[in-house]
Amino acid sequence: MSDEPPSSQKQSEKSWLRKLLNTFTNEPTSRAELLTIIKEAAERNLFDQEALHIIEGALEVSDQRVHDILVPRSKMVVVRIEETPEQFLPRIIESGHSRFPVIEESTDNVRGILLAKDLLPLVLGGKDEFSLETIIRPANVIPESKRLNILLREFRENRYHMAMVLDEYGGISGLVTIEDILEEIVGEIEDETDEEDHDTDIRKLEHNAFVVRALTPVDDFNAYFNSGFPEDEFDTIGGVVLNAFGHLAKRNESVTIDGYSFTVLYSDSRKLHLLRVTPPEEQ
Repeated sequence: MSDEPPSSQKQSEKSWLRKLLNTFTNEPTSRAELLTIIKEAAERNLFDQEALHIIEGALEVSDQRVHDILVPRSKMVVVRIEETPEQFLPRIIESGHSRFPVIEESTDNVRGILLAKDLLPLVLGGKDEFSLETIIRPANVIPESKRLNILLREFRENRYHMAMVLDEYGGISGLVTIEDILEEIVGEIEDETDEEDHDTDIRKLEHNAFVVRALTPVDDFNAYFNSGFPEDEFDTIGGVVLNAFGHLAKRNESVTIDGYSFTVLYSDSRKLHLLRVTPPEEQ
């Protein structure tokens, strides 16, 4: 039997009931609270970790802008309007892309977008009938400051997949595709044309510096560097590094583990991709 007076016991029960009801009726007042609830639901196995990553990615996209993910103009594969098929086809085939900005004189003067599938007449109809001018599509131009969630909606509503990006001075700073945005939500998307060379997981640069894929198995890393990272805790060296950071590190962030210096060369909102590794000098 409880030693509490009946009135005190009733007050305690009411307080407990009020807390319980608040648990189910209070709505999150911030994104941080919402993420906490979502993560707790994942911990209770209401959905899997992949679904959690997608939800987190979708929330992050609303805070990102085009300049955060664009392909810079220096890395764009372009076709010049005056080029012949013999001149631009090798470049298109080598890139493996499906869409290409068509420029005149300079990258700032974009005439349109060439879809690789529109080159099929070259195979069926003969090169004499081909005209690049007649098959290019209009180029969509957007500012660097546009939010990704708004751009994704425009991509879907207007049914286009690529946009040219303008900087503050009116020049072309790069391009962005719908796949770039989707990769921010679901992680890197690879297709059958993407090459994966497991023989180059570890590549030496200059003296005592290496570029290492984050997905390199820990046992392969240990075998290469004669290191002793535990192989039963993490499958990949990226997992070891991520655990040491304690957060998803961004480009140029560094951490030292057992004398090994790891610097992030490339990462996205989902995972690490490339690391620069400097072993201890005695190695």
